[in-house]
Amino acid sequence: MVDLKGQYLKIKDEVDAGIQNVIDNTAFINGPIVKEFAEHLSQYMGGCYVTPCANGTDALQIALMALELKPGDEVIVPAFTYVASAEVIGLLGLTPVMVDVDYDTFNVTVDNIKKALSNKTKAIIPVHLFGQSCDMEPILAFAKEHNLYVIEDNAQAIGTEYTFSDGHKEKTGTMGTIGCTSFFPSKNLGCYGDGGAIFCKDDELAEKLRMIANHGQKVKYHHSVIGCNSRLDSIQAAILNVKLKHLDEYGQARYAAASYYTEKLKAFDPEQKFFITPKELENSTHVYHQYTLKIKNGKRDALKQFLADAGIPSMIYYPLPLQEQEAFKPITRAAENLTIAKDIAYSVLSLPVHTEMTKEIQDAVISKIIEFYNS
Repeated sequence: MVDLKGQYLKIKDEVDAGIQNVIDNTAFINGPIVKEFAEHLSQYMGGCYVTPCANGTDALQIALMALELKPGDEVIVPAFTYVASAEVIGLLGLTPVMVDVDYDTFNVTVDNIKKALSNKTKAIIPVHLFGQSCDMEPILAFAKEHNLYVIEDNAQAIGTEYTFSDGHKEKTGTMGTIGCTSFFPSKNLGCYGDGGAIFCKDDELAEKLRMIANHGQKVKYHHSVIGCNSRLDSIQAAILNVKLKHLDEYGQARYAAASYYTEKLKAFDPEQKFFITPKELENSTHVYHQYTLKIKNGKRDALKQFLADAGIPSMIYYPLPLQEQEAFKPITRAAENLTIAKDIAYSVLSLPVHTEMTKEIQDAVISKIIEFYNS
C-alpha cells in the first residue's frame, strides 16, 4: 500500500546524516533537533504553535485534557473514522456523540453536527479523512455560535489547504481551537517509528499543551497540572525534519496518482454502475492519504480477494463503523441512525497510493479491476 523503502532511498543521505547527528550528540530526548523541527513545522503550517508529542492518539488526548472538560461532557465525533478520534473521548470519561458523515466525501458536515447538539455538548472533533478537509467554514461558525471547542483530527490530511468564502486559505489543523496530527510511518508526513504533534494559535493554550505533554511541568520537577509523558524522540524529529521539506512534493505525487486512477476507472465505468471514485471539494485541496472507492452491489469483499490473489494489496478503512464497536456501545450517544457510516463501512476499498507510484504499477491494478468486472 505504501512504498516507504523507495521513498527513503531518495532521501537516504539526508536522513542518515540526521540520525547519525543525533547519535553523535546523544541528545535522544528533547534534543535541539526536536525544537528545530517544531519551528520548521510551525512555519509550514502558517505560524501556529507546535507541540511535538509521542503519537497522534496522544495528541488528541492532550488536546482534550488542555480544555479541562468534565466527565459527562459530550464531544461530537464522526462515526466513520479511525478509533483514536473517539477512543480518547471515552478514555477521559467524556461522552462520544456519534454523527453520520457525508456519503460523497466521507467527512462530517455541519448538518450532521447540528443533529447532535445538546446542553452537554462542549466540543467537536472534525476528522479530515483520507486527505481532504471537512467543510470547515460552516462548522466553525456553528461552533462559535454555541461556544464549542473545535479539535481538528488532521492525521490524514497534513498539507491540505481549505479556502474560505472570502478567498483566504488556511491549512487543515490550524482552523479550530486545536489541531492534532500523527507521524505514523504510512502517513503523508511519517517518521520511522511513532510520533505526533499538536497545533494551536493561542499562546497560553500552547503553553498548557506543552506542560501536559511533559508531566504537567514548565520547570523541571515543578508540576502545575496533571499531565502525561508524551515526547517525540530526537531521531524521529531528525527524520521528519528532512521529510517535511518534501511534503508538498509528496502530496503532489499522491494527487497525480489519484487523478490517474480516477481517469482510467471512470473511463471503464462512466455511469458508476460498479463503483464510485472519490469526490473532491472545490474549496479544499486533497493530498490523498488514501484513494478509496465505494464498491457497489455487495462486491467489495470479492474484489478485494480477486486483487489479493493477483498479488495486489488493498485495504478496508474501516470495516466497522464506531457505533458498532463493542467498546463504544456502553458509553456512546448516537445523534441519528448513522446509516451512511454503516453503508460506507461495508462498501469502501482503498487502492495502493503513495509517493513512488508509477503508471505501470497503477495500470496493473486497474487492469485487474477491469478483469474482475469483465469475468
